[in-house]
Amino acid sequence: MRLAINLLLSLGMLALCVWLVWPDADGQQKLSAAIDALHIADFWPYLAGYIALLAVTHFCRAWRWNNLLAPIGVRVPHGRLLAISSVGFMAILALPARLGEFVRPALIRKQGEVSASAALGTVAVERIVDGLIISVFVFGAFLSLWSSSSPRWMMPVGFASLGIFGAALVFLIFALRRPEATVRWCLRMSLIERFAPRIARVLEVKLLEMFRGFGVLRDRKNLAIFGAWSLVYWIANGFSLWVLARGFHLDLSVMGAFATMGVVAVGITLPNSPGMVGQYQWFTLLGLSLYLGPDAVDKHAPLYGTTLAYALILHGLQVIWYLAMGGLAMLSSHISFAELWGSRKLDPAEGAQDDASHASSDLGRDRGDRAGNDLGVGGERQDGRVDARAGLSDRG
Repeated sequence: MRLAINLLLSLGMLALCVWLVWPDADGQQKLSAAIDALHIADFWPYLAGYIALLAVTHFCRAWRWNNLLAPIGVRVPHGRLLAISSVGFMAILALPARLGEFVRPALIRKQGEVSASAALGTVAVERIVDGLIISVFVFGAFLSLWSSSSPRWMMPVGFASLGIFGAALVFLIFALRRPEATVRWCLRMSLIERFAPRIARVLEVKLLEMFRGFGVLRDRKNLAIFGAWSLVYWIANGFSLWVLARGFHLDLSVMGAFATMGVVAVGITLPNSPGMVGQYQWFTLLGLSLYLGPDAVDKHAPLYGTTLAYALILHGLQVIWYLAMGGLAMLSSHISFAELWGSRKLDPAEGAQDDASHASSDLGRDRGDRAGNDLGVGGERQDGRVDARAGLSDRG
């Protein structure tokens, strides 16, 4: 049922955004003229610069995941990590309703070592940190642009974005410090305990295991390295939009490029259309309109052909890049189609049992650590063993 709702939302977003950006006959002529005006002799340096920056964003986005996995005891070789990430990014682009987010955790899962739930927790941290970074970019750009003539939606969007991702970070920290209390609160708020107690027990185990993936928030070194990779990733991403805009002779400042990137990033956190078709273009035009004026999004304005061509080619280049990188990863020795297909057929009971063992042992270690703080090093080891067995007994 939930999948059907997500698919309907995704298709609804596709229909709405395609309708918003689809040009009329006059707009199609402007679009064709804007594309014809691109001459490869003049355009290729900007295209090459954009692709180089896109490569930087791809590798930074892939490799930083190791710093989220390290605190839960996982270290993936760079080649395999790049292959898994490339396939995951391709899936995020290709699948509707953000279903592609589950591909990387499923591929990284290893029986007895790390569960898909814990790996999914690291993805949650990744998304929230990204959201905070991009919200700061958006808020700063909007604040520098704000005036009495600015669109009414501009500053509320900036405040809402900061508020949502800031609240999500607070939730992560609280869940890390008080996992059991957070899980109980989540289950109470969902009312699932009342209507489906058996499902609630499974969810309790899954959530406790997923909270293991928040462990990087305790690891200052890995958190700092992850933050540095993330800043490079987003800065390179913002400059890539600016470089490509120069190739279209759009008078877009660096600040405008970062603001446009931010609007797109916030916009695609909504239920995404398949391939982000229409959605990516609409939010790109919306971001451009803040710096190039309302003509950037007005279908009847002369500028619309150029801005739409920019949005289409920007999206098209990313689609080609992520499909190509995902395809190359599938051809490499690091990952295979059989492995990708097999990840969707993991035995749920087996996964739940594996999650339960991880969650119980972690709960035991946490209790042991708290007891050890009072009893000393020797007491920590002894109580850690006793409480780990108690945790397993409680779950049994």
